[in-house]
Amino acid sequence: MQQAPAADRNKQPILEALIGCLGAPDVFHGYVLEIASGTGQHVTHFAQTFQKAIFQPTDFDPANLTSIAAYISHHQLHNVLPPQHVDITSSVTSWPGEHHPEGCDVIYNANMVHISPWQTAIGLFEAASYLLKKDGLLITYGPYAEYGVLQPESNIQFDLSLKSRDPSWGVRDIRDLSALAEKNGIALVKKIDMPSNNKTLIWKKS
Repeated sequence: MQQAPAADRNKQPILEALIGCLGAPDVFHGYVLEIASGTGQHVTHFAQTFQKAIFQPTDFDPANLTSIAAYISHHQLHNVLPPQHVDITSSVTSWPGEHHPEGCDVIYNANMVHISPWQTAIGLFEAASYLLKKDGLLITYGPYAEYGVLQPESNIQFDLSLKSRDPSWGVRDIRDLSALAEKNGIALVKKIDMPSNNKTLIWKKS
């Protein structure tokens, strides 16, 4: 069970944002696909509250898959499926495992698009277009620039730090993500301000 301190800090605020979008935990019973589940702290925290929903965690890193499985076992969660290896830059039709036959109600992705090349954002929206039901939601979380403006100073420095580690990384602009979403029949419907200068973005497949 790997532990990311940031995930411990933000999992409850994100859960509260999810409740605001998806409705009461005892009512929502959809199928939720998480892309880039990381350590597994988010998906297992959400699943303990949304006990009628089914969660499918995924990740690219085999070490993360082991951690996710350990969290599922530790919390004895029966509504979280075994984690699957997924390369978000590959065609969704080549992903392993079975997809929900009726499509996903929700795809959730946190802290990925800025700590990875732009191709991961392309893959995420293409996957959402292919896998989401009509009116299904793509929910993303992280820091974002808004129409050419990145603030506050801490986010500017974070962006510079990311680009110094890898020039293909960096805080993404909502304008660019919205253009990518539009190409895939998806629209931004809500922005939620979160702690530590992050945002939860709610996208809907039309």
